[in-house]
Amino acid sequence: MMRNSRIKVILCDLGNVLVDFNHKRAAQRISGFCAKSPLEIYNLFFDSQVTAVFEEGKILPQEFYSKIKEMLDLKLSYDSFVPIWNDIFFLSARNRKVYGLLNLLRVDYQTALLSNINILHYEYLKKNFPVFDVFHRLFLSYELGLAKPDKLIYQEVISRLGVSAEEIFYCDDRPELIESASSLGVRSFVFRDAPGLFRDLAGLDIIPARP
Repeated sequence: MMRNSRIKVILCDLGNVLVDFNHKRAAQRISGFCAKSPLEIYNLFFDSQVTAVFEEGKILPQEFYSKIKEMLDLKLSYDSFVPIWNDIFFLSARNRKVYGLLNLLRVDYQTALLSNINILHYEYLKKNFPVFDVFHRLFLSYELGLAKPDKLIYQEVISRLGVSAEEIFYCDDRPELIESASSLGVRSFVFRDAPGLFRDLAGLDIIPARP
């Protein structure tokens, strides 16, 4: 399949690209164990600084749980909390199409994953969602101690891949993350669906254009 010698790496996001997720599912369940509404939990829990530092690997799972328990006055043990925290992922038709495409691309290109993710979610996904085998390299925020859109995480990934920024094709579902990578010279595209990804890849001659 190799066509574009200028591109050496296919770099891909995880959430809403290879695996879909819905944080509101967990917020709804957790609301049964505290006095806050699902929306309050979503805002305090999933879009908070404590979640951000957890994804950067700066606090351990037990410490993360303790902070959440205090924030929500949560009546839930750690062992009961973890399965609810993890139960947000599912596979869609578009996920399967992207997986199939990456499985073909990995023959001729180095494939790599770059994800903002915490250790609990990664371990859960690794056990229950067989999507990581299409990648030669995994770059996980909690291991790197950095998170997108910080330019430092992209610079670290570029360095570890041993290629120039212009030799990387990168797709992510969040425009602000694409903008940060693009500012460093990475060939970056917003992921919306599998047909759009096909068009973006074909536009750089990475795959043949469809008739």
